[in-house]
This record gives sequence, structure tokens and C-alpha cells, in this order.
Amino acid sequence: MEIKGLAAIVTGGASGLGKATAQMLASAGVKVAVFDLNAEAGEAVASEIGGVFVATDVTDDVSVAAALDKGEAAHGTARLLVNCAGIAPAVKTVGKENAPHPLDTFRKTIEVNLIGTFNVISKFAARAAALDEIEGERGVIVNTASVAAYEGQIGQAAYAASKGGVVGLTLPVARDLAQHKIRVMTVAPGIFLTPMLEAFPENVQEALGAQVPHPSRLGKPAEYAQLVASIIANPMLNGEVIRLDGAIRMAPR
Repeated sequence: MEIKGLAAIVTGGASGLGKATAQMLASAGVKVAVFDLNAEAGEAVASEIGGVFVATDVTDDVSVAAALDKGEAAHGTARLLVNCAGIAPAVKTVGKENAPHPLDTFRKTIEVNLIGTFNVISKFAARAAALDEIEGERGVIVNTASVAAYEGQIGQAAYAASKGGVVGLTLPVARDLAQHKIRVMTVAPGIFLTPMLEAFPENVQEALGAQVPHPSRLGKPAEYAQLVASIIANPMLNGEVIRLDGAIRMAPR
């Protein structure tokens, strides 16, 4: 699919993997709508790439529908969706003084990472399904999971469960949307230099990067965006999860 001039949505586009993806798409001539809760950072990214920022709570029906309306008013109906919005709490199943994992934290993680992803997918796809085909396609969806879906570490019960859900929905949603000529893929990144890791001291960053077999460093958000570009460009990529991790297999901690 030739993407120049098309409309795209990037959730979590105000920072990290989402920001790099928004920048990549804009550089290819795509009209990007940045969906995020961080208005200051989101507006800055949208201004930089000539896109539009829409304050969006991916867990909320009304918020997502309104965001899609605003994005459509600015750029037309989107054919590309990249879901990067997510949270990553670190809480053990049983914590200090034998305290149980707060259920609200577990529930919120599932709501943002899994339910939020599906909420945007379904509403985006319902609109894209009404579009004319371009080179035999109507749209492409790329979701973000994590290697934690396969090797969740200590303290990642909620996060790993939510990302495992994203992995699990990839094939059935791709099958659901095949009749509409909309592809669905998921990327499972390893350890990437996102804002959370950027806050760590340099020696900690280096130690984390050294765990990666090759290349032995932290992943760059632009490398995630590069894979998104390849997925969009290749029409046979559908219903699959791609690990982007330098061959790392996470240890318990």
C-alpha cells in the first residue's frame, strides 16, 4: 500500500515508541493523528510532524469515538493504526508484609493495555471497513505487545497478562477483519530506550543493554518504527506477532 497522503492514528504517540512511529509516518507523507493523554507532549509531537493531537483515553468508549471523529475531520478516515498506548506497573503478586497485589492496579493495566488496544482496533476497523480498497487493502493495524508476554519477570504479573492478551487477540482479529481487507499485526519489543529507561542512570542502561545477545544494547524507538514501516509495506504480513528483541530471553529479574 502506498502510504503517502493517507491518514494514520498512533496511540501513545506523545513519547517513546509511539512518538518515533508518528515521526516515521509523517516523514513518509502520512497525515498523523496523535492520540494520548499527555496534552503538552502530544501537542509538541503533533506540531513537530505537522499532525494533529487528540486527547484520548483509550479505555473509554466515548473518548475514543470522539477522538476518531476529530482525527477524521482533520485528515479523513484513517487507514493506518499503530497502538502504542500502555502502562507498565511493577507489583509483585504478594508484596511487602505479605500484602496482596492491589486489584485496582491489575485491573487498570488490563484496561489500558488490552481493553484499550481492542477498543481502538474495533472502532478504527468499523470505519476503515467502509473505505474503498487500495491495492487490495483497506487498512493495516499494528499493535504493541512485549517480550513480557512470553517471559514476564518478577513484578510483571499484570503487565505480562495484558501483553499476553494482545498477543492472543492478534490472529482472531486478523481473521475477523480479513473479509474487510484489513491486516492485523503485533510487535513484541524487548528492552527499548523509552522515557522510562531514559530516566535510569547511564550505568543501569548499559547493564540492561548488555543483557541483549546482539546487538548488545537497548533498542532504539526508531527501530520499532522501522519494523512498523516494513509491516505496512508487506501485504503478506498478517495475523502474526514479531519479536523485536535482539534475541533476548528475559530472566526472572
